Amino acid sequence: MKFPSKIAECSTLAQLYRAVASEYSERPAIVPRGKNGYQAAITYAELYSRGLDLATGLRDLGVQPQSHVAVLADNRAEWLLCDFAVLLNGAANVPRGTDSTDQEITYIINHSDSCAIIVEHHNMLERVLAQKKDLLRRDIAIIIIDFSEGVELPEGVFTLSDIETQGKNKRTQGDLQIENAIDSVEPGDLFTLIYTSGTTGTPKGVQLTHANIVSQIKNIRFAGEGPCLRPSDRMLSILPIWHSYERVFEVLTIAYGACTYYTSIRTVAEDLAKVQPTCMASAPRLWENLYAKIMASVAQGSSVKKTLFKSAYACSKVFNESLFFLKNLSLDLHGRSSFERSLLNLGHFLRASIAYLPHALLDTLVLKKIRAVVGGQLRGTISGGGALPLHVDQFFNFIGIPVLEGYGLTETAPVLAVRSFERRVIGTVGPMIEETEVKIIDLNDGTTLYPDPNQKSLGRGLKGEIHVRGPQVMPGYYKDVAQTQKVISAGWLNTGDVGMITFNDCLKIIGRSKDTIVLLNGENLEPQPIEAKLQKSALIDQCMVVGQDQKHLGALIVPAFEELQARLSTSDHSKTQLCEIDEAHKLMKSEIRMLINTSNGFKPHEM
Repeated sequence: MKFPSKIAECSTLAQLYRAVASEYSERPAIVPRGKNGYQAAITYAELYSRGLDLATGLRDLGVQPQSHVAVLADNRAEWLLCDFAVLLNGAANVPRGTDSTDQEITYIINHSDSCAIIVEHHNMLERVLAQKKDLLRRDIAIIIIDFSEGVELPEGVFTLSDIETQGKNKRTQGDLQIENAIDSVEPGDLFTLIYTSGTTGTPKGVQLTHANIVSQIKNIRFAGEGPCLRPSDRMLSILPIWHSYERVFEVLTIAYGACTYYTSIRTVAEDLAKVQPTCMASAPRLWENLYAKIMASVAQGSSVKKTLFKSAYACSKVFNESLFFLKNLSLDLHGRSSFERSLLNLGHFLRASIAYLPHALLDTLVLKKIRAVVGGQLRGTISGGGALPLHVDQFFNFIGIPVLEGYGLTETAPVLAVRSFERRVIGTVGPMIEETEVKIIDLNDGTTLYPDPNQKSLGRGLKGEIHVRGPQVMPGYYKDVAQTQKVISAGWLNTGDVGMITFNDCLKIIGRSKDTIVLLNGENLEPQPIEAKLQKSALIDQCMVVGQDQKHLGALIVPAFEELQARLSTSDHSKTQLCEIDEAHKLMKSEIRMLINTSNGFKPHEM
């Protein structure tokens, strides 16, 4: 069984929050971070009790079942407290970060029909008050989390602590309206309304139900048949909590009774050492930055350290590549016969055997120290929200930091596929999670490429547009039937992404269908593999491949200026001047030719 029975039987988050308070009671649920470091942990029982207090206070402010509450705040313990309170009320939250523009905030509050607004601090309060004339509800209640003692608040603005205290007093006097209404929350009710800009630039409200999120809790697997997470796990929260990806990860953490520590970009290096997390959700940029820092540190080291590092990684790469192959975790896009696989198995067994001892020795001497950078206790990280560059993916998986890349959309609550520890096929986003169906559709004629029962391979290895169906798919966009009908047909959601099912039965993402570049000669290509290869260069910080309706491809490149200066042995030029030097242009062109060529698997029209 994945969960204790009382948790497995929950069909809504309101029921889940009640169940975990009983099951995990005195276990730490969240550890807030203050200016001077981590504070005392808040237990599951305390979080639930405070959630009931705040929910009772919110009910007095007009928050009713199936109403909407805007939450304009970033990662912090109070965010989760507000989430508990809103959902225990039978309402849905409308979350957004403090980096949102004023126009976004006004549009979202109005379009979502929010009956109350929770803001993080005085800066957000001032911004909301400045826009109050544009809000459809002039009498809307505003609640502030962080407030300065002694500062008089305008009429209609309340502090979170006062609302919580008022609710606590009412409950002490016997008001049990929230507790008594928990089971009246239905699986089909909204738990959140997340606004995403999409491709049009107009915010669309993604409606996600309790049934959507509960299906994620029950179907996401990181550890085969064993528990997905463990109550002893320590999670480090760094991604925006209002994003569906971080949100589902926090709900998973709650369901398994683990503990969440909050951090930020400014303090993540320090907090990794302090918390020593065992698991965390992350974005590719975190690992790209860490990879760049490790490489820079190696480059600045002595020749002995450089040699040791290169030897350690080379041995680890050889050993793990062969180990992955023997476990059928090596990317397979074409299918292998039994005879071919037997021969390759023998070769990889011999290769792994030869590399084992030097790998084990150098792992202890060198790679163990690198793993200590992320606390030394990390069992794995789930990377999402963007594509992880292949060289970064390989590096961390091969040095002993398992990266489980996943894939999904806000519209799918969000996870559709994710690697597990047992099915860690580098270059893919893992198998589809349970209860999720996938079809690969031909972009030209709309026929189904996978699954095709008329083909021996069922259509594995064929590239097309990804369509999905499952219990995590949203019911639609809020007050936008036309946009909903554009992406959902007969229960199938068109993701707009291009991919294929590998012969390992994993999903490989190739790009966006709208990103496909068509050259004048009719050749179709995906820019992402080219961009990923270019970004492996130490000379290139960012790049974008262009060329729609042109004879040849082009690339817009932002150089890594420090590396460029070092290669040119110059430090007295500005960034603008550096880009105008002929030698810099020649160096860049040479670098591109070295990376994008037929030897590296690129076709002539991709060069």
